[in-house]
Amino acid sequence: MKRYILILSALIMTIAVQAQRMPLADSTIVTKHSVTANGQKFGYTAMTGTQPVWDQKGNVLATVHFTYYTRDDISNRAKRPLVISFNGGPGSGSVWMHLAYTGPRMLNIDDEGYPLQPYGVKENPYSILDVADIVYIDPINTGYSRILDEKADRSLFFGTNADIKYLAEWINTFVTRNNRWASPKYLIGESYGTTRVSGLALELQNAQWMYLNGVILVSPTDLGIKREGAVEKANFWPYYAATAWYHKQLAPELQNRDLEEFLPEVEKFTIEELLPAIAKGSSISAAEKSAVIKKMARYSGLSETVIEQNNMDIPTALYWKELLRDQGKTVGRLDSRYIGMDFRDGGERPDYNSELTSWLHSFTPAINYYYTNELNYKADVKYNMFGPVHPWDRSNDNTGYNLRQAMAANPYLHLMVQSGYYDAACDYFNAKYNMWQMDPSGKLKSRMSWIGYRSGHMMYLRKEDLIKANEDIRQFIKKSLPAADQPAKY
Repeated sequence: MKRYILILSALIMTIAVQAQRMPLADSTIVTKHSVTANGQKFGYTAMTGTQPVWDQKGNVLATVHFTYYTRDDISNRAKRPLVISFNGGPGSGSVWMHLAYTGPRMLNIDDEGYPLQPYGVKENPYSILDVADIVYIDPINTGYSRILDEKADRSLFFGTNADIKYLAEWINTFVTRNNRWASPKYLIGESYGTTRVSGLALELQNAQWMYLNGVILVSPTDLGIKREGAVEKANFWPYYAATAWYHKQLAPELQNRDLEEFLPEVEKFTIEELLPAIAKGSSISAAEKSAVIKKMARYSGLSETVIEQNNMDIPTALYWKELLRDQGKTVGRLDSRYIGMDFRDGGERPDYNSELTSWLHSFTPAINYYYTNELNYKADVKYNMFGPVHPWDRSNDNTGYNLRQAMAANPYLHLMVQSGYYDAACDYFNAKYNMWQMDPSGKLKSRMSWIGYRSGHMMYLRKEDLIKANEDIRQFIKKSLPAADQPAKY
């Protein structure tokens, strides 16, 4: 009998442990804090927890984890902007901008963004919490968010349009629960998060009747805007030039110029000379080809031989391997300031992403420490820095054009794009190209802006850019808030 009791107890304990491995469908934990941000000291409330995703019959399918910050000394919440923040992947949690960019706390790193010990967090004196409340959202299977119904159809969550659809519904519920319908609302997304928020801008308008004041794209993807062939090959050259300049691989007359004074020259070459030359293929004359290759080498830090051997088409992976090959070093993908060392110097691509390993090194301990020790959120659920969301359905991605449509239908809606010059995954010149193609008529130009920073994908990791980028958001919010008597009309 005792043996059966022991077996039963063990079984109960096993079931309990398994249950603890899944988050509660609907829960919140509230804590109080203070911060000095943008020179102002004030108290704020942090609410973290989960909010369900339901099917059409009201059954809980999954739960989405969020962290919501509100400044305490606000008398009229209706006038207070709300910033809704997503990161990318797809499959990445909201940790990146949460703990390194806009939030009231930030991880322990040096001024260039490299890990420091002891791991943990500190006050973020540049947080935008002085001017806006912020909610950080982890889509399904990222962060602490999970599918709860094992029979739920994964296609409801893991695809460009499915992701947008369920998150728009989720945002509606969140805004209603927290009484933020009257507030000016902003979406900010980074990397694949830019695809997400671009699509959400129109989905929120059309399906949830929620109209925004602004969308901020941090290191945007191609947003479904095609650029195949010659355009795709040529558009990376300004990034190559920026990276070569950073690593001092250019001739002195270029190296001694300021980066932002130098790059427009490369952009002009890309559009007016390189693009047509690549498009000509074998029909290009020998003299023209030689002249273009000389300029490609001059601006990129690569040899003419390498460029000619690759038919004027340099894949990004080859560039990361080739630029510092003679030093036995590689450069990073998401931020080419970062250096890697491969097993062998030969080959066409680096062994690993030096920048991403550095970021996971510093962010993973910080986010786990932060939730447990400062927000009092304790769970046996693993925080997924990158979660299982694949296969991801990327079909029918029209998010860039959807954002343009949302802006056309809503005269209040403004767009700001932030790019790092040393980012190859979502490079700065293609971010500009997005804007040109989204609005070829130029009718929305007055409500669109682009800003470049001297770092990479997560440009805010560099302290100087962290300060500037947050101030740029403040100014963007200020600019996009209409006067009390300004109607939304053309």
